[in-house]
Amino acid sequence: MEGVRPVAAVTGASSGIGAAFARELARRGFDLILVARRRERLDELAGALAPTERVTVETISADLTLDRDVKCVADRLRSEARLELLVNNAGFGTTGFFFEADPQGQENMHRLHVLATVILTRAALGPMVSRNKGAIVNVSSVAAFIPSGANVSYNSTKAWMNIFTESINLELRAADSRVRVQALCPGFTVTEFHQKLGIDRNRIFPNSGFWMPAEKVVRDSLAGLEKGDWLVVPGWRYKLLVFGLRHLPRVVREQAALVYSRKARGYVQPPKSDKATR
Repeated sequence: MEGVRPVAAVTGASSGIGAAFARELARRGFDLILVARRRERLDELAGALAPTERVTVETISADLTLDRDVKCVADRLRSEARLELLVNNAGFGTTGFFFEADPQGQENMHRLHVLATVILTRAALGPMVSRNKGAIVNVSSVAAFIPSGANVSYNSTKAWMNIFTESINLELRAADSRVRVQALCPGFTVTEFHQKLGIDRNRIFPNSGFWMPAEKVVRDSLAGLEKGDWLVVPGWRYKLLVFGLRHLPRVVREQAALVYSRKARGYVQPPKSDKATR
């Protein structure tokens, strides 16, 4: 219908990449459904965006590691006839080797990165395909291309997210659908994510250009959507890194990953919590 404002839903919208998506999409004229655990942060963001960008902002406080909360959000997505974009951004990281890490934290990571992504994507995708309009961005990571100790569940769930997205892209192409999907794979991004893990940014590639602002990540993602790119790796440094990882002999990649795994704990200070959320 002419003049009807589109809606974008963003999970993990209380900070970082999710909040940057919310701000940019509001500037582009989307009404918003913002989802995160921290109600006060969501309401603060909504209060800033609604009057300045003249958009409607709905907030949903939800923990997407919980079945009932995932169902609530999925039901809301299915009911929204104006939904044109879903950004599956909610995620967290943990520190430590898998066999030493808190089991519940590892299970929750798979629930959030995998199961919640499956359920919310399916809830949004069916109606989008029926309308032949819309897009879904799954926020993955450059870590998806790198097997690593101390990040086993994080890297493996992000690798799953890439294959999941690529496979849906193939289905949509086979069905001649105009709906688009994208796996967004940022590298180090200036957000609260690493801070909550106890990782000192000054010890990882300081002053090298490897740390990108969240706004740059979002702009690259949306530009990629316009071009129909199912995989977006923001920043030329990370594009080169991913190219190298894909073409290096496996034995070389394994040795590099082993060296990193042995040093990984050196980057990490004991965090206040086992969980760093976005």
